[in-house]
Amino acid sequence: MFTKAAKLVTIAARDGHSGDPAMNPGLRLAIDNAKAISMPKDNIDRAISRGVGGAEGGAVLEEIIYEAYAPGGVALIIECLSDNRNRALGEVKAVLHKVGGSLANSGSVSYLFKKIGQIIIDEAKNDDKGENLEMKIIDSGADDFEKDENIYVVTTAYSNLNSTKNKLQESGINVDSAEFARIPNAYNEVPEDKKEQIEKLLNDLDDLDDVSNVYSNANL
Repeated sequence: MFTKAAKLVTIAARDGHSGDPAMNPGLRLAIDNAKAISMPKDNIDRAISRGVGGAEGGAVLEEIIYEAYAPGGVALIIECLSDNRNRALGEVKAVLHKVGGSLANSGSVSYLFKKIGQIIIDEAKNDDKGENLEMKIIDSGADDFEKDENIYVVTTAYSNLNSTKNKLQESGINVDSAEFARIPNAYNEVPEDKKEQIEKLLNDLDDLDDVSNVYSNANL
């Protein structure tokens, strides 16, 4: 988790051309998410330094997006952050081939997904509970939210992620994480005999060091 969080901090610092989170909203998001998993400050600072070309040199990480199909017609988008494109490709292909999956042409899968902002809130970490918390989520300008036990998953328009997160924090809400995500426009019903296979595939892809996010339209 630290490795992936550090890569995201490095990329945000590099692409935002600034190691100052006050001047680089993308970096601020990446740092907040790193802190949410208790990543040490020294690790965060080193990742920022790599991104802006500090003592450890500039970032050589690439953002790579692979589109793929898994058994049962399940569509996948696999986001990678890697310093070695050939290694990332080889590892992703190896995991896919184990289950009979395959890479797809660019654009053949991405249209099946929509980019959104996604904010995670743990009710247990907040003084506001239930309706009070939900009213603050609604007032923040969020598009929607769902609750699973104590966890709220708040969705926003892609361009409104930062403003919604800031409004939640200004209202006293503790935000666990905020990031851009992709959700399917429609879900693919996975046959019962394929569900275990698809779940293992998603976990195996996510376990790869070069993979930062995996999205699917599988209804498991």
